[in-house]
Amino acid sequence: MNNTAHQILIVYDNNTLKGNLIPAWGFSCLVILPPYQILFDSGGDPSILLKNMHEMDIDPEKIDTVVLSHGHGDHVGGLSGFLRYQHRVTVYLPKSFPKRFKEEVGLMGADVEEVGGSVMIHPGVYTNGELGGGLKEQSLVLKTCQGLVIITGCAHPGIVEIVEHVRGLFDEDVYLLIGGFHLMGKSPKELREITKKLDELKVERIAPCHCSGDAARGFFKQYYGDNYITCAAGLVIEMPHPNPDKPEK
Repeated sequence: MNNTAHQILIVYDNNTLKGNLIPAWGFSCLVILPPYQILFDSGGDPSILLKNMHEMDIDPEKIDTVVLSHGHGDHVGGLSGFLRYQHRVTVYLPKSFPKRFKEEVGLMGADVEEVGGSVMIHPGVYTNGELGGGLKEQSLVLKTCQGLVIITGCAHPGIVEIVEHVRGLFDEDVYLLIGGFHLMGKSPKELREITKKLDELKVERIAPCHCSGDAARGFFKQYYGDNYITCAAGLVIEMPHPNPDKPEK
């Protein structure tokens, strides 16, 4: 792993691109923006998360930030195992998470930051804040010189709704949309409508995984062509150079 590059590494997913990685239902990725390393979600199984980290030459002790999208076990289940190796982190989670979960994370030595609205985590790195009705979810947003990168956990609030919300916050085109899109079971008509809306929202590149569904992945691959990225555990994406907001004078 190149610790000086700006990268997204898919650590945990239902599918894998490399035989030495274990596929399992869930999602986790590592965002490397030197000097920061951000773990977004933690998959469902601590042993699989740590095994895949080891195989991808990821050192847990170099990770300083954890962002959890929502409270489902396939996205937070690996956190306890990770915190046993590295508890000197700040964990950003939706404020709607159960009180007991927050307390347990704190007892393991991590700092807990409860997220309501959009907040800046590091320069050029944001959470879009809690979205959704009953189940609240947040996504990770990175500002780059080529546009926004949006990373979703499961997109329970709706993938189009998430992109619309992020575009409203930052008023920039989307260079890359990656993660779980929650489109399993959608009809071809629904997929066409969703794709059209994402195109209208200026989503340039797309990398669906986890709960997106085979039909949706096939549809996006046909529509986006060379701008479609096959996303699974083991994928390493080289990021455009970050473009953080300049501090006010």
